Amino acid sequence: MSIKNWITGARVRTLPLAVAPIVLGSASADLVDRFDPLLALLALLVALLLQIGVNYANDYSDGIRGTDANRVGPLRLTGSGLVRPQAVKLAAAVTFGLAALAGLAIVLLTGQWWLIAVGLLCIVAAWYYTGGKSPYGYAGLGEIAVFVFFGLIATVGTAYIQILEVDPMAILLGVNFGFYATAVLLVNNIRDVETDRLSGKNTLSVRIGVRASKVLFALLLVLPVIFNLFLAAIYPATIIGLANLMLVFPALLAGVKGKGPKDYISALKLTSFAGLGFGLLVGLGLFVVSF
Repeated sequence: MSIKNWITGARVRTLPLAVAPIVLGSASADLVDRFDPLLALLALLVALLLQIGVNYANDYSDGIRGTDANRVGPLRLTGSGLVRPQAVKLAAAVTFGLAALAGLAIVLLTGQWWLIAVGLLCIVAAWYYTGGKSPYGYAGLGEIAVFVFFGLIATVGTAYIQILEVDPMAILLGVNFGFYATAVLLVNNIRDVETDRLSGKNTLSVRIGVRASKVLFALLLVLPVIFNLFLAAIYPATIIGLANLMLVFPALLAGVKGKGPKDYISALKLTSFAGLGFGLLVGLGLFVVSF
């Protein structure tokens, strides 16, 4: 088994979803002169490791269930038979463990011991997305979980460990980035709707259908742009965030007009990078404001 396959199994195209909320949360902290580079770096490490961990966990759980047997997307380690299921499960456990260690470092630096419970909740949610006897990802709740954990909690949590209070700006930024994170999962599920239906994986797209899913996908991409316009009226430097339209428009077209797996895979990649673009550009604008 090559390192390249492990990297593919980690689904690196989803990692921008881990970076953007850390930038946005840190920008919120910088607005009130509380930006802490060390805590931001640790938060980034936690986010990246959790993202990789959940990708390996999903690979394992979907693989042993046979959900990936007929899928048409990128390679899966377990479903393809390239790696023993237990090895993928161990990779997920190790990655979650490393995320927990980085999180513990944050707790020790901030003295906020209750954050341990938040960290454990994130790991449990990551595992039971497709793991366990009744995974909530198979009941159409995956998009809600992604919005909450990869949008709100990641952004607000990053700001909190630096400010030590819940920041309203971080909430707004977390909600809008959460739309991008949700859109990534949604277009992935649109791509797999037929194979998921056959496998008994009742994702949101299986439940509401492809047409309604595409309408929701478009809405999730448009709402952050509208928010960016309002934000620019208050913080003019954030107008640079609208450069992200160069990624949003192609993602929107690929997702809404898509007719096959290749189109949806392109939409997934573009949406992921649009989420990163939102985080980097709007975050940069906010950093400039407080400079």
